[in-house]
Amino acid sequence: MRKEYAWTIMVTVVILFAVFFVYPAFTIVGEAFGKKGGGFTFAYITAVFRDPVYLEGLWNAFALGIVSTAATLLIAFPLALFSHRYDFVGKKWLSVLVLVPLILPPFVGAVGVKEMLGVDGALNAFLIDLGWMEAARPYDWLANGRFTGIVLMNALHLYPILYMNIAAALSNLDPAMEQAAQNLGCPPWRRFWKITFPLTLPGVFAGSSIVFIWAFTELGVPLVFDYARVAPVQVYDGIKDLGGNPLPYAIVAIMLVISAVVFAVSKLVLGRSPLGTAPRPKGRSNDVVLRGVKSWLVCGVFVAVFLFASVPHLGVIFLSVSNDWYQTILPSELTMRHYDEALGNSLVVPSIQNSLFYASMATLIDLLLGIAIAWVVVRSKIRGRAVLDSLVMLPLAVPGLVMAFGYLALSQPGKPFAFLIGADGNPALLLIVAYAFRRLPYVVRSAVAGLQQSNPVLEEAARSMGATPVRTLRKIALPLIGANLAAGAILAFAFAMLEVSDSLILAQQSEHYPITKAIYTLLSTLGNGVQLAAALGVWAMVFLSVAIIGAAVIGGKRGGLFKV
Repeated sequence: MRKEYAWTIMVTVVILFAVFFVYPAFTIVGEAFGKKGGGFTFAYITAVFRDPVYLEGLWNAFALGIVSTAATLLIAFPLALFSHRYDFVGKKWLSVLVLVPLILPPFVGAVGVKEMLGVDGALNAFLIDLGWMEAARPYDWLANGRFTGIVLMNALHLYPILYMNIAAALSNLDPAMEQAAQNLGCPPWRRFWKITFPLTLPGVFAGSSIVFIWAFTELGVPLVFDYARVAPVQVYDGIKDLGGNPLPYAIVAIMLVISAVVFAVSKLVLGRSPLGTAPRPKGRSNDVVLRGVKSWLVCGVFVAVFLFASVPHLGVIFLSVSNDWYQTILPSELTMRHYDEALGNSLVVPSIQNSLFYASMATLIDLLLGIAIAWVVVRSKIRGRAVLDSLVMLPLAVPGLVMAFGYLALSQPGKPFAFLIGADGNPALLLIVAYAFRRLPYVVRSAVAGLQQSNPVLEEAARSMGATPVRTLRKIALPLIGANLAAGAILAFAFAMLEVSDSLILAQQSEHYPITKAIYTLLSTLGNGVQLAAALGVWAMVFLSVAIIGAAVIGGKRGGLFKV
């Protein structure tokens, strides 16, 4: 690849990231530390820490991040270890089923959990039928355990992230190290603590940092659980007084600093640890074939996690077909009319059309940028390409709430991003840009994986015959990495369709609502609004299931979607 083309692409991408990613993030910092008349001040930050309500919100958010990460690790590590070491009954299918939480946005799942665990919900009805609870004194699981409920929702949704990171780390271990320890008489538990666990720390740190940042800044689940004493919800409520109250900016700035510190510490630990730079294993690990009771016990662990993680999904499905679900284990009357009524609702069909348009345009941008970035990273020899690769991964580390709030602040009348808002208040361009930069890492990683797996000799032969770089890309490279690009684009499109933070914050008028904002609005609608929201949530589940399965099938043909 010619250096001038590579440098042009690199400079262009850096400028775009500076404008649409770095600038919004630092705008929040500027508003949090800047005086109205000009100058620098810590007054707003100190005001947040002096206000007991805001301080409690930050502490609760931090506690949710820590506890959710710990709960996620407790679920993910045993599953990854069992899957790596043992061959047991139903392993092939159960290893796929544990990824089920990915097909449902967590705040939609919270709707199902509320129906199952509410005062008049399915769990209390079950306990009353067993005689373990008095019908006149049902227990309010959510009112007395909202924090625990949010932690469970976060853990059940996010454990696949840690599971896949730990599984990848385990697959890179050299089995000769454990085999040597075993030959020297080291017992299983000691081998685990002295060899296996330390060597998987890179995967644990990498996944845990993402899980913490996600749980720390999660907005949808606390909103559905009516848990107002948490920083993201306080920021969301502060949107109404954005011009006159600088404290929401200060809260977001504090959350950004905490998230950046967590991500930086994770990278520092991985960078300094020799564990993360171990060579590929020379030996081959053979799964221990379990038989009899042991095989069924391990299978039972996977089944239990799958069933427990499916509770939110079942709650949403049952709610979507329930005509009457009150103080019974299952709905007493079933109906499909909510699906028909949802299609006739003034919010639903326009929101689907809006999300299709926003996500399609964002995915197109991601494909164009992703191909160009991957080409520079893999095929060029210019300095700084590794920095470019790291730069485009930053959206995974910066909370969506921070970016959404930054875009909102910059799109106010008279602000630099005001041009992204249409004359009628349509935030389409703003949402497309927000979705595109949030989901760009998916396409970049898949394109990089594809180029790394394709043979550059074919491209060199085409260029030696006089083909231009553009023609070489179009005729040789793109057909070779088409499956990888398709897989990455499917994931980028699917997750853009169901984006939460950007959708809830940036779409303010009902005619411009994306799907997730429509679901949240329906939840507060009187009558059968909750059932209509559940029906829309089921459609979202089906859509995301098809997208993830399609991405896995397509990516699997080329050796994996995110092979680095």
